[in-house]
Amino acid sequence: MEYYKQEKNVDAYIHMADGYDGRELITELTKYLPRDSSVLEIGMGPGTDLTLLEKYYKGHVTGSDYSEIFIDRYRNNHPDANLIVLNTITLKTDRKFQGLYSNKVLIHLTREELKQSIKRQVDILEPEGIICHSFWLGDKEENYDGLLFIYYSVEHIQELFEDSFDIIKIEKYREMEQDDSIYIIARKN
Repeated sequence: MEYYKQEKNVDAYIHMADGYDGRELITELTKYLPRDSSVLEIGMGPGTDLTLLEKYYKGHVTGSDYSEIFIDRYRNNHPDANLIVLNTITLKTDRKFQGLYSNKVLIHLTREELKQSIKRQVDILEPEGIICHSFWLGDKEENYDGLLFIYYSVEHIQELFEDSFDIIKIEKYREMEQDDSIYIIARKN
C-alpha cells in the first residue's frame, strides 16, 4: 500500500493512465444512481474519473485516496473539491454515501483485503445504495515493482458481492483489448 506514496510512482501512473478514463462505467452508473445522489470514488488517483463524476453528480461527489500526493495534486487544481484520505480496505469514515465507485482500484488488494473492503462498503452505503466497480478480467496475480494486480472472473466477482448486494449487472468490456475488463453494478440488500 506504500506504492503511491512515492512521487516517482505517482508520476509513472499518471503517464501510463493518460488517455484512459471511466466514462463508460460512469454512464452505466447514472442509469441506476440518480443525479442528486452522494458518491464516493474509492481510489481517485489523479482524479480523471472524479472530474467526470462531478459532471453528473454536481456537488455530491467525494474523492478519496490513501495517497496524499494524489489528493494534494488534485486539490491544487480543484481547491473546492471534496477530498478525503482514505484506506481502500478499512474505509474509516463516519460519512454515508448513496453510491460507491472505483475504476481498477480494488485489484490492488489481496483477496482477503477485498473481502474486508466489501464489508466496509456495506457499512458506509445508505440503504439500497449502489456500487460500481471495475476489475481486470482473468485468473492470475501479478506484482509490478511492489504493486499487486489481481484479475477476477465474472463468477468470482459474483461470489464476492452476492451475499451483501443484489447484483444488477456484471459485464465484460474493453479497456485496452477485447473483454480484458469487467464491471459490477449492484444494490445493497
